Amino acid sequence: MIIGAASVACSLLFAASASASALEQFKSFAAGTKSAKGEFVQRQVKKADAGGKAKVSTPASGTFEFARPGKFIWTYLKPYEQLLQADGDKLYIYDKDLSQVTVKKLGDALGSSPAAILFGSNDLEKNFTLAEAGTRDGLEWLKATPKAKDTTFDEITIGLRNGVPEAMELRDSFGQTSVLAFKNFQKNPALAANHFKFVMPKGADVINN
Repeated sequence: MIIGAASVACSLLFAASASASALEQFKSFAAGTKSAKGEFVQRQVKKADAGGKAKVSTPASGTFEFARPGKFIWTYLKPYEQLLQADGDKLYIYDKDLSQVTVKKLGDALGSSPAAILFGSNDLEKNFTLAEAGTRDGLEWLKATPKAKDTTFDEITIGLRNGVPEAMELRDSFGQTSVLAFKNFQKNPALAANHFKFVMPKGADVINN
């Protein structure tokens, strides 16, 4: 699941005034952050049942690294191990338990996905309609609505503080929301040119999509 499998993924730092709007903060972040690394915690929240209680999944956690455009390593460490890695051309999804690698063409799939916000180019307004979404939990929130009609997610919101994305919420058409929290964010770390080159695990089954 790119940030919830195959279409998520996989937000995230440029110093800006705390009083700046979410849109101003995010544009400064996108312009000033060519690469980053950090940690994440992810939860899936399903819409409330008949009793009015929402279901929240067991938290998943791990690490991320990215370099614009289109290169990233998104690693789930708990409660299970899974790796999503893109080299700018292809996306590799490695399930360690199954010893299986699924290979997909990155291409336009990145365009209107949440991953584009974090790892794509800075031309966000080409694929998303951006709008202020108020203040909540001490964060300034930005709403990004995909312009394409065939995307997995209906709406993406990003919570920023001092120019740094600290949270991301991804709502799909089935009433489920992926909630991500980011921490230990490092802006523009030194990453080798071949850092995002995927090394096929020995003995893994390969599925090309």
